[in-house]
Amino acid sequence: MSSKYIIIFDGGSRGNPGDAYGSFRIKKDDSALQAPARLSFGRGTNNEAEYMALIAAIQECRSQILEEGSSPAEVTLEIRGDSSLVLNQLQGNYKAKDVRMRQYRDKILGLLDDFRQVKYVHQARAKSVRLLGH
Repeated sequence: MSSKYIIIFDGGSRGNPGDAYGSFRIKKDDSALQAPARLSFGRGTNNEAEYMALIAAIQECRSQILEEGSSPAEVTLEIRGDSSLVLNQLQGNYKAKDVRMRQYRDKILGLLDDFRQVKYVHQARAKSVRLLGH
């Protein structure tokens, strides 16, 4: 039986680079959004924090799928965020010229490789702030 999950993610830094942070929320099918997970990454750039928040979200989502005895191959995953850079690099619309950005992109693509389908949705910054609190 297939299911749909939604990940909403955001990251940033106080200074660029500076103290990097991120958060995410997960939603399964018609259930309510889970409480936001808040993360601290140490020192990093805004873009690194965006990628690290998404990596953590995908790993948590995969854990939840496996815990319920399902498989990513049965899941349609929708990833929502306000980072044009991250979403476009993941879709191949933008090149990841920086080595670190390529490594983050490739790690995420590896984590997503066995999902049934992945959809990327760019959302307004105001919506990310409302849903995630930063």
